[in-house]
Amino acid sequence: MAIRIAQIGIGPLGRKMTAYILARPNLEVVAAVDTDPSLQGRDLGELCSLGTLKILVAPSLEATLRRGQADVALLTTVSDLIRVIPQIEEVLQLGLPVVTTCEELTYPWITAPELAARLDKKAKDLGVAVLATGVNPGFMMDTLPISLTAVSQKIEAIKISRIQDASHRRLPFRQKIGAGLELREFEEKKKTGVLRHVGLTESMHMIAARLGWTIDSIEESISPIMADRSIVSEALTIQPGRVAGVQQIGKAFIDSNEKITLIFRASIGEAHPEDTVEIFGEPNILSTIPGGVHGDIATSAIALNAIPILLRAEPGLKTMIDLPRVAFSLM
Repeated sequence: MAIRIAQIGIGPLGRKMTAYILARPNLEVVAAVDTDPSLQGRDLGELCSLGTLKILVAPSLEATLRRGQADVALLTTVSDLIRVIPQIEEVLQLGLPVVTTCEELTYPWITAPELAARLDKKAKDLGVAVLATGVNPGFMMDTLPISLTAVSQKIEAIKISRIQDASHRRLPFRQKIGAGLELREFEEKKKTGVLRHVGLTESMHMIAARLGWTIDSIEESISPIMADRSIVSEALTIQPGRVAGVQQIGKAFIDSNEKITLIFRASIGEAHPEDTVEIFGEPNILSTIPGGVHGDIATSAIALNAIPILLRAEPGLKTMIDLPRVAFSLM
């Protein structure tokens, strides 16, 4: 029997999720929810260019779903804890476990312990599990390097680089990295916090927690990547002297030693995209994926692959290091 999914958030990522769900025989969409009035009442399949599904986008789960009609909620709405927790708590009241792509929830136990404890208690009281995951945070810059340490006798430091060509990423991602802005506009938006990849801090805390390290301090820096030529992509042309993307570096220190370094770089027309993990220790490990992993595809896939495991998990707020290893499965 297929796992019945209630989708919450029918933006660009949610629509990609719908297509991937329909491609799998073990998964089924039974409800769709979005707070955007322009989407409400429209057929989910037609929104996703998939033909008619006879599932209309509703303003809330309560407006479209009766208890027992779904097995899990898939929530792809916001990146921050403050806004996502009320959304998740509303779903939990219907007795549904939740998989979400909210970046700040991937490992909130250090950055927001009170909010994490509140959600954990709520989920346990209602007997369901909650997981936040994605390509990054959730895998490329935390779960994957953690897995690679399985063959380590000693670890001195870890460095992870995620270099992406954002030419084919969804519009909200291109906006998040400031593609096409003038430098002045980039600096103004950076001050407001909207031009940043969310999740580097959470990834560093997840790695440290799994390795038994206690981080003393964390530093993050954000800088623009400027176009030195005209860059033409399928959705955007960037003139020389404008922002092509962003570079963000996170560093975690223990006893003044830089133990974890995360380099996130995403720009339109990036010449040499790749994902690289370096583990310095015994033995030294260097693992590179040439071309890198496409973020939208991977986030959709890992969220769906995590669902069967989450349904078997004990109630509470879970992270990727709390669950058995997530892998592709049609079971």
